[in-house]
Amino acid sequence: MTDDRPRTRISAWSPAVAGIAEVFHADFTDHAYPVHVHDTWDLMILDDGAVDFAVDRRRHGAAGSGTVVLLPPGVPHDGKTVLPSGFRKRVLYLDTRVLPERLAGAAVDRPVHGDGLLRDRVHRLHRALAAPGEEFEAESRLALVRERLLGHLGDVRTANPERGAGRTAAALRELLDSRLSAGVTLDEAAALLHAHPTHLVRSFRQAYGLPPHAYLTARRIDRARRLLLTGRRAAEVATAVGFYDQAHLNRHFTRHVGIAPGRYAAAAASHRGLGPRPSRPS
Repeated sequence: MTDDRPRTRISAWSPAVAGIAEVFHADFTDHAYPVHVHDTWDLMILDDGAVDFAVDRRRHGAAGSGTVVLLPPGVPHDGKTVLPSGFRKRVLYLDTRVLPERLAGAAVDRPVHGDGLLRDRVHRLHRALAAPGEEFEAESRLALVRERLLGHLGDVRTANPERGAGRTAAALRELLDSRLSAGVTLDEAAALLHAHPTHLVRSFRQAYGLPPHAYLTARRIDRARRLLLTGRRAAEVATAVGFYDQAHLNRHFTRHVGIAPGRYAAAAASHRGLGPRPSRPS
């Protein structure tokens, strides 16, 4: 016997990332939103299915996993399922620190974007937001999402500030090195270095070949290895080098080193125990 009742599964949370008011994931078989407004930007990617919606009384459709929908704050919109199988979506509610409200008109004119790169950037941002301790990565990925959205909204001048990239990258690297354990948010770094967050991320990748969050993680892994070799426990090392907890350290350490930190420490201890024995006097 089949269950024909509508399927509804959602998850929602408020991340510790400036500019993102809420993360919302939903899986609906049959649902219709009434006409409503938000005081935030609504950035949605579809993972499956299709939706029909109106923005400012103009109807639009979105379907397929490559689709990105951007709805502006303060503009009435609705939405409903189209296919019997429903739809799955992931939404970010972005405040006006990410996108200025003056760009709402451009978003009303074109709310649906078939942009594979933008979709991938939003997907990677969701993945970072779902992992505890990855706030700095999420901030960096949000900056790149913002850059792409500004391009779609016709604000290219704001999206691509590139002057002084080398000096900016070097200053950010020095700041990250000095705040290895304590960490720094992207907004704090931008204020300290008098640069736009997107410019920081772009400049750093251009200069060093990896984004700032990846650099910071790699440096923390190096420090963790040194501490584990001295015999300190993995749980203690995790917080000492700036990871959220031991699970956070385990995830990145295994990806970087190919072995969990506990096993790495055990191997180091075993090696110390097999060191050369003192010779006996003859």
